[in-house]
Amino acid sequence: MNFNFKPLIAFVFLAVATIGVHGQTSRQDGLNSNASLDELIDYALRNKIELKQAGIDQAIGEREIASALSGWFPQISAMGSLSHNLIVPIANIGGQNIRMGQTNNSALTFQADQAILSPELFQASKAARYVRQQNDLNVEDTKINTVVDVSKAYYDILTSEEQINIIDENILRLQRQYNEAKARYETGLVDKTDFKRAQISLNNANAELKSAKEMRKYKYDYMKLLLSMPQGEQITLSFTNQNMESNILLDTAELLQVAKRVEFQQLQTLQEIQRLNTQYQKWNYLPRLSAYGNYGLNYRNDRFANLYSDNFPASTIGLNLTIPIFQGTKRVQEIKKSQLQEERLKLDMENLENQISTEYSAAMASYRANMNEWRNARENMDLSEEVYNTIKLQYDAGVKTYLELMTAETDLKTTQLNYLNVLYAVLSSKLDIQKALGTVNTIN
Repeated sequence: MNFNFKPLIAFVFLAVATIGVHGQTSRQDGLNSNASLDELIDYALRNKIELKQAGIDQAIGEREIASALSGWFPQISAMGSLSHNLIVPIANIGGQNIRMGQTNNSALTFQADQAILSPELFQASKAARYVRQQNDLNVEDTKINTVVDVSKAYYDILTSEEQINIIDENILRLQRQYNEAKARYETGLVDKTDFKRAQISLNNANAELKSAKEMRKYKYDYMKLLLSMPQGEQITLSFTNQNMESNILLDTAELLQVAKRVEFQQLQTLQEIQRLNTQYQKWNYLPRLSAYGNYGLNYRNDRFANLYSDNFPASTIGLNLTIPIFQGTKRVQEIKKSQLQEERLKLDMENLENQISTEYSAAMASYRANMNEWRNARENMDLSEEVYNTIKLQYDAGVKTYLELMTAETDLKTTQLNYLNVLYAVLSSKLDIQKALGTVNTIN
């Protein structure tokens, strides 16, 4: 009897399969049962804790910007006082002693200040755009990592599901071989060696299946971690139309553009912020100018009970001008320090470009190597399938020994599993290249 294993390999990749932990089909909160890869990515982008934290950091950044820019608004304050002179000061004027004040005094003053020239506020106004840009890039970086991690985890689960299918089919073959060997032994055609070997192989296959299922359970739990889903909830995945082989191809001629990388853009933004900081240190030579106006209510009386019976109001408006002259070379040192920090960021930029180039080179080398291994694994799988079918026919005809059949069966299973592992490695390295190129799509 000939066995064709190609439909088995294509079962998960091409057919409609809905496989999940313990066969659960319940609907998750916000995640459909039998979720596809796109649905998983969409769910992760909405629920992943790191993304929520990045969103909170973004909101915090907006509050910090608003706080820094609030200095451009009028600053209004009120101040009140109440005092009792134990001894009223006396001054001699024209030979006469005159009391300079009264026993009880109280005042309530309202004042408004408006900044006109302020280096701090100029710097905050210019830096606001770059701070927002930096926060947006932090969110984008988290999204990219989320898409890549969820995609890899999904393909890893898909690979595990197919590995379990292969082991199941292997167990079916071994069970038939065990039954045949047992029947031959019971009829006296062969000794018990083939029968015992078949039993050993069957036991090993069952143990391998149990290990594969335990590993699959862990991979589902890891997927829940990436989705920020409670571990107690169940998740089911759909592998509809997920032909892994059709997703492995990549345009290897696409050139690396470092400017597309979010890390490069983040460092560029930091350079702009640092440049503004240097400019701010230079602006510290500028004067500070502000306008003010106040209105005060003043109460004075020797008797406390009558203190608030009379009011002596006062009001002034004016300008405050502060000109920095000498601060012990502090401003000079701060300018030099900021310029050195700019130089350091330039070196960081050069180093990052080298790192990105090396990362891309490593990802491309891994992808090409995995593609070569994939082609070799596919050919080996076809050959081992052909060899197994031939030896099985010869064994049934009594030409080949049971040991030769077991060897062919082991080779077939090994090449099938190796093919799946290499296929996953190709997809994983493809995602690494897309990440290195900065072409990961985070809009789902």
